[in-house]
Amino acid sequence: MHIPENYLSPSTCAVTTVAMVPVWATAVKKVRETVPREKMPLLGVAAAFCFLSMMFNIPLPGGTTGHAVCGTLIAILFGPWAAVIAVSIALAIQAVLFGDGGILALGANCFNMAFVLPMVGYFIYSQLKDRIGGKNGELIAAGIGSYVGLNAAALCAALEFGIQPLLFTDAAGNALYCPYPISVAVPAMLLGHLTVAGLAEAGFTVGILAFLRSTVPSFGLTEGAASNDKAVPALALMCCLIAATPLGLLATGDAWGEWGLEDLAEMVGYEPVGMATGWEWSSLMPDYAVGNLPEWIGYILSAVIGAGLLVIIFRLLASMAKPQPSFD
Repeated sequence: MHIPENYLSPSTCAVTTVAMVPVWATAVKKVRETVPREKMPLLGVAAAFCFLSMMFNIPLPGGTTGHAVCGTLIAILFGPWAAVIAVSIALAIQAVLFGDGGILALGANCFNMAFVLPMVGYFIYSQLKDRIGGKNGELIAAGIGSYVGLNAAALCAALEFGIQPLLFTDAAGNALYCPYPISVAVPAMLLGHLTVAGLAEAGFTVGILAFLRSTVPSFGLTEGAASNDKAVPALALMCCLIAATPLGLLATGDAWGEWGLEDLAEMVGYEPVGMATGWEWSSLMPDYAVGNLPEWIGYILSAVIGAGLLVIIFRLLASMAKPQPSFD
């Protein structure tokens, strides 16, 4: 679901980025108001869960691949506005360091995965949680909410892909950017996400949430201290996910809409001019590879770097945050 560089026109990227500016501003304000400073490091761990879940590529119908995001999970634990910040930072790290998602397309990717996904997922979760009730009511609501949220994000990405050939063509009528119209992009994206990727999102969300609720009840915006010793189970889970990330290499093929230019040209019969002449970012570790090291080692090192950066960033944010006033 990561939109690569040059699949969207510069104007489309600009519009989605501008749309995200007030969202990010509101999210920063809401996080300052609702997330206590001592809970911020745990938000970094939750952001690491998001980053790591996106490294587990899974095969989808049609020979493409997909992944979970865990945006609804963060929304359940810390609120949807905190999820906007956490997922946005995770996506920025992926784009800058690993070339996973375009730099110019970061606004669009954040709109889909950091805004639409957690907002829709959390809304569904909040509507169902109390109505379902019972011991597992929260987990069932989380699974349904995360499934719907991921597919809502996939639909947005498909629409962004699909409007490109309608709005941007050359003199011969060939698309300048993504060449697939809405009639192709929407069914292709939703087929994989409704059948497999959505279930993976629900599985990650429910599994991690159940683990945290049973081992670290104070994780998230719940009462209780957030001391390092109480966060040990969450950190242990993060380490286990890091060690397991090479499983994501088992899924072959690219995600729909993330093909290289040569592969795309073979499929449609021409190279879209806007894509061929567009701007490219040289990431430090493209495709989560580290030099000439074996793929699985590079994948683990990339997971350590990405997750570690998120934990560090949110610890720094916690150190800069003002303590909330006490009314005791």
